[in-house]
Amino acid sequence: MKNFFIIVIISIFCFNCSGKKQNIYQITETTFTNPVLKGFYPDPSICKVDGSYYLINSTFAYFPGIPVFKSNDLINWKQIGNALDRPEQLDLEGLGVSQGVFAPAISYHDGVFYIINTIVGGKNNFIISAKNPAGPWSKATWLPEVEGIDPSMFFDENGKAYVIYNSNPPNNSPEYDGHRTIKIIELNVKNLKTVGKTKIIIDKGAKPEDKPIWIEGPHIYKRKGFYYLMAAEGGTAEDHSEVVFRSENILGPYKSYEDNPILTQRNLKDDRNNPITSTGHADIIEDNLGNWWGVFLGCRPYDNENHFNTGRETFMVPVKWKKGWPVFDLQGDIVKDSYKITLDKSPTLLQSKNANFKDDFNTNSLVFDWLFLRTPKEKWYSLLNGELTINTRPETTSGISNPSFIGYRQKHLFGEVTTKLSFKPVSENEKAGLIAFQNEKHYYYVCKSLKDNKPVVQLLKSTENGTEEIAFKLINTTEKISFKIEAKGKYYSFFYSINDEDWQVLNENIDATFLSTKKAGGFVGTIYGMYTTSSGEKSTNKAVYNWFENKNLN
Repeated sequence: MKNFFIIVIISIFCFNCSGKKQNIYQITETTFTNPVLKGFYPDPSICKVDGSYYLINSTFAYFPGIPVFKSNDLINWKQIGNALDRPEQLDLEGLGVSQGVFAPAISYHDGVFYIINTIVGGKNNFIISAKNPAGPWSKATWLPEVEGIDPSMFFDENGKAYVIYNSNPPNNSPEYDGHRTIKIIELNVKNLKTVGKTKIIIDKGAKPEDKPIWIEGPHIYKRKGFYYLMAAEGGTAEDHSEVVFRSENILGPYKSYEDNPILTQRNLKDDRNNPITSTGHADIIEDNLGNWWGVFLGCRPYDNENHFNTGRETFMVPVKWKKGWPVFDLQGDIVKDSYKITLDKSPTLLQSKNANFKDDFNTNSLVFDWLFLRTPKEKWYSLLNGELTINTRPETTSGISNPSFIGYRQKHLFGEVTTKLSFKPVSENEKAGLIAFQNEKHYYYVCKSLKDNKPVVQLLKSTENGTEEIAFKLINTTEKISFKIEAKGKYYSFFYSINDEDWQVLNENIDATFLSTKKAGGFVGTIYGMYTTSSGEKSTNKAVYNWFENKNLN
């Protein structure tokens, strides 16, 4: 489906002392589409510096960690780097896919960008900094006193700084499952060490009498004499929400907004058209024209049972201030596919829902779109003359180390990915191809290998202890082969081609819900990966990939 944008440009003029007309700026009215970041980009955090906006997301056990995006208009986002792009910054060895980098928060103070973050399964909370958001970012400064998750930083007008985070209930004694608190502690910005003791400023949540669960992802803002504390609540599934509190003192007491939650979709009918679910974990920002916007995570299920494979994505809607409180202005009950936005300039690029992507591997280094599964400890791939060569190594995606896997987020409910490679297996253990990966026990793998010493294409499905073959076909002894995975909502189909033109069905209409969060668990989305393995055995083989392409089929 094509996108149509109506752009209205209004020029604002003034007259200088000589009476000549001067054009100060142009106001542009246009429309943007949700999600603003498609695919597995959860837990957005945003800040504004010198009229530009910067946004980051969680990456869990994928490397490099924490993508950094920049926008001049809030709707067209370009990735400019990764905050954790060096192995010495981020060790993910041994962590499950949904451990690792949780809910980073970005802020800016006195010429320096800061990111505060949690490594779940690692050393917990830390801060990194940079003068240029594109990097390089510093090594981690760890915060042993901050015991919890989802920290953020707040810089007050009096020069003091604070860390706010999700933590244990009073006396570490929960009254019910999911009973959490929001704590605050002062931070010395010069040495990035905490000062004094922590204090609980929110216990349980917005309506304690209802026993709310998982108050988390807190941010503090200051406006017109009030400190506003905004946080997620209700868990990360369909009951997810955003709530807000305010106080005249940063240390409290905080009053809950009487109409909380200020964002949720949990009370809507499951059979509504094109639903957006699980909305929450938000951040808000004031734009250059004084309008407010909220970014948050949401999910796009393809059925009425909240199955989705694209992960938790980044959405945006207007925020209105009502009687001194920020409220997400959905312009109705549902999060919409598109909203109008007024800009202080013409957009440099009209946002597209297609988000097609092709990599011919003709660069000196991998572009920012690519992900490794955990931190590479050695260089097992190379780029040369339009070819990506990946060493066939013993590690597998069923394990918790770093396999020979280079992945790209599934961004479309209806889409396809294709790749072409050269590979000549010498044993049944050696395989190379294309994988749709959710976690260690939930993936499909279409690959070239040997079976009874004959070349085959196989479709493997993960099991509790490895994989099982669910389809195979004998092929000629050619080295070159292309693979395609087609996503159609709750189904995947798998194809191969010897000549890049005639696609042969290996297996079609395979259950895609097997890779949904609801069945697989965890917090990530499906990743399409170029992947080769020798299945636990030593190998000197290599797979050479010629291109990788993603297309939207909507």
